[in-house]
Amino acid sequence: MQKFSIFVTKHAKAIVRIWIIFFLIMGYFALQLPSKLQGDGFFVKDDHSRTMQELSETFDLPAKTIFVLFENKTDDEITIALNKLEQVEAIQEIVSPIGIEQLQNGNFSYAMLHFGNDVTDYFPIVDEIREILSYDNDISITGEPAISKDINVASQKDLMQAEAIGLPIALIVLLLAFGTVVASLLPVIIGAATVIVSFGVLTLFSGTFNLSIFILNIVPMLGLALSIDFALLFINRYREERQTKSIEQAVQIAIQTAGRSIIFSALCVMIGLGAMVVIKVEIFQNIALGGSIVVFLAIISGLTLLPATIMLLGDRLNKWRILRVSQKATKWQAFAAFVMRRPLMIIVVALILLGAAMIPVKDMDLTIPSKESLPTSYESRATFDKMEKAFDFGADAVVYLLAERSKGWDDEDGLTKMLDIQQALEQNALVKKVDSLFTTAQIDSVEIWQAASSNPQLQAVQSHFMQEDKMYMAVHLNTSGSSTEAQDFVREWKDKDLDVSFTLAGAPKFNQEIFDEIANKIGLALMIIMITTFIILMIAFRSILIPVKAIIMNIIGLASTFGLIVYIFQYGHFGIEAGTVVLIMPVIVFCLVFGLSMDYEVFLISRIQEEYLKGADNTKATVDGLVSTSKIITSAALIMIVITGAFAFTDVMPVKQIGVGIAIAIAIDATVIRLMLVPSLMKLFGDWNWWLPFMKKDK
Repeated sequence: MQKFSIFVTKHAKAIVRIWIIFFLIMGYFALQLPSKLQGDGFFVKDDHSRTMQELSETFDLPAKTIFVLFENKTDDEITIALNKLEQVEAIQEIVSPIGIEQLQNGNFSYAMLHFGNDVTDYFPIVDEIREILSYDNDISITGEPAISKDINVASQKDLMQAEAIGLPIALIVLLLAFGTVVASLLPVIIGAATVIVSFGVLTLFSGTFNLSIFILNIVPMLGLALSIDFALLFINRYREERQTKSIEQAVQIAIQTAGRSIIFSALCVMIGLGAMVVIKVEIFQNIALGGSIVVFLAIISGLTLLPATIMLLGDRLNKWRILRVSQKATKWQAFAAFVMRRPLMIIVVALILLGAAMIPVKDMDLTIPSKESLPTSYESRATFDKMEKAFDFGADAVVYLLAERSKGWDDEDGLTKMLDIQQALEQNALVKKVDSLFTTAQIDSVEIWQAASSNPQLQAVQSHFMQEDKMYMAVHLNTSGSSTEAQDFVREWKDKDLDVSFTLAGAPKFNQEIFDEIANKIGLALMIIMITTFIILMIAFRSILIPVKAIIMNIIGLASTFGLIVYIFQYGHFGIEAGTVVLIMPVIVFCLVFGLSMDYEVFLISRIQEEYLKGADNTKATVDGLVSTSKIITSAALIMIVITGAFAFTDVMPVKQIGVGIAIAIAIDATVIRLMLVPSLMKLFGDWNWWLPFMKKDK
């Protein structure tokens, strides 16, 4: 790090110029990112997606559908509206409610706009449809494409709203920490530059990867918080060194000391993000990609742009002083002394508090969000709710069974096999009805079908359900696609021996694949995080006990966080309507916070180790480390809490829960764990904290 620090201080002007050019180029691409984002990221490349594609290509089943809800409309008014929609070229088929009882109920009726596999970007189509129907407020749309479009709009609005709340408060925290306007603004500028450049890089990746709309919230949430935290740590160390050294020397020492902490902290965060790659769900792949990019750029900006800018500013960093910040840490010294005197009592109290917070975890109800992601003020959500009430929309799930037989299905053996599969399905108590060749033709035997199969109407039915060596059935269940019963049904049926090759699709299969992929891979992801974190911390601190304690305390802190999330969002407290916990929240919060919380572990233990290696005993090193870092850890945690917690005031529920989850986890980590449990355990274990077999100590 010494050579690198000299390089940065010697080429400060060139580094700043390069960053400005890079920022302008990436800023141009960053503006295009919102238009490149598609879908909510809940996608697994498995049987459901492949089967739905095959059904669309072979049997002309729609790949996606937009529903048009009519309220208090006559047949003529419905016809006029649907005729207008015929100008939308991407629509494959329009199903009118006129003459179809199932699509009508009282004052309500709905049409279906079906789309094929050739459509890749639905957002312009949704905009076009809304523009065409804008003449009448009693005509509205919903469906997956419309919901995704509204989530995209809400995400952009949420980002601006969260920044409007979080950044001013973060600036106030920085002013309290530094006292001067310039020193307080610099971390915010570095954070903004990091996020914008990250958006630009992600835009370039959008041609290769499908990027989720939630990237728009997660990346700035993570990038701003980390960049500002890193800058806070760096500037604090620089100002300490500047009291006795030149500007150049102070910057170099800050790079060598604080820079080392930044690298180790960022590595821990990137491990948590990288571990999500093993879970083959698109949203985790997206967050791993976007998060890794923004964290990597946070390291680069923190170790190049920030010190180079400080070199150019010099003592002007302390310009426009608003507050006189005391360098004395009398209160923290008193607190540290109290912790050292009563470590056992503090450990017991802390564990009781954390244990109480864990209790609600046992009731956690995880679901995959859809329209629930949006508030009712958005058209697609309000329309879905109306259809849910009027038509019991979404109450019954449909499972598609697509079977393949090398000899085809139109001979006696094939037809018999088809009827056997249908009857086996109908015997299941969860099955409401089966749409198949036989049920649609209202024929219940192979013999009758063969005798009447020359009928043109039956031939049309046959071509609908049978194509060469493939046939399909639509199985209607007496439960919603998100229910546990529906998922258990497809788990049971996907492993059945039907003597033919078959796959399943539909909402229950979609949900089952995502739940099972997470359940099957989360253990591996957690093992990667914990083992790699252990190795990194062991190397950083040359200790066995410190990484073990850090991992155990992180797990305890996160379990307490999830308990509080259940209390707030599932039980319904603090003005939140009782609901469920978004499936991705525990995974994302665990993977992100496990790394983020290591920031404070590294900040604190690095200073304790620094004092210990200078010759202080374990207790004095712990006190000195706690006193010198407590203020900076508190300030850094406050900024992280403010930046992520600001998303509590947003509209998109998954983002709201993730933001609140990270904020709670950081609050617990920076207070109960980092300021109480860590120093107490450091006191109890004494010199054993620094035990590492087979390695000679510097001390």
